[in-house]
Amino acid sequence: MADNQMTKSAGEHWVCSVLARRGWAAALTRDGLERTDVLAVQAHEPRRMIEVQVKTANSRGSGTNWLVGAKAQQIALSEREWFAFVILPEENAWQAPRTFIVPRDHVGAAAWIVHQDWLTDPSVAPGIRNTPVDRARVNVSVWAPYEDRWDLLDQPAFAAPVLLAESLRDLALDTRVGLPPGHPWKNTFPAW
Repeated sequence: MADNQMTKSAGEHWVCSVLARRGWAAALTRDGLERTDVLAVQAHEPRRMIEVQVKTANSRGSGTNWLVGAKAQQIALSEREWFAFVILPEENAWQAPRTFIVPRDHVGAAAWIVHQDWLTDPSVAPGIRNTPVDRARVNVSVWAPYEDRWDLLDQPAFAAPVLLAESLRDLALDTRVGLPPGHPWKNTFPAW
């Protein structure tokens, strides 16, 4: 699937279909609604609502990654904000896409940590790497613990456990890398 819009559309429709099977009434938003591709409401009590931003990539094996730009790194405005990172299988492959369900604040922290670690890697000569954080790319391995964690959506995003690797926690506590300015974990570091 070479066309970027078709790839994006396939990922969004996949997320809607899985949400529907899990008891959510899901609807695609119109283009232009910032930070949200899918709105969904639980079809049963307590009728919670979620906002999901979908990022879709075509399978490249362990090299699959997503651009997590400045807007995607913004902190959550509510406990309803989630990301679904989708990997589409190879064209004509008869398998389900892989999906990683991640709270927005976890995405912002991970993108910053991964990028700052890459940018300030002491084994690389200063000045060689200069790509700004708004061009951060996050590899599938970072999201691995969130794979198929649709169950996380049954709670507020702020209550979801941090499933990022311990190595990222260590980098978040390291002054060389740290956390993004204004991130809520700077005030209250979560259990990790």
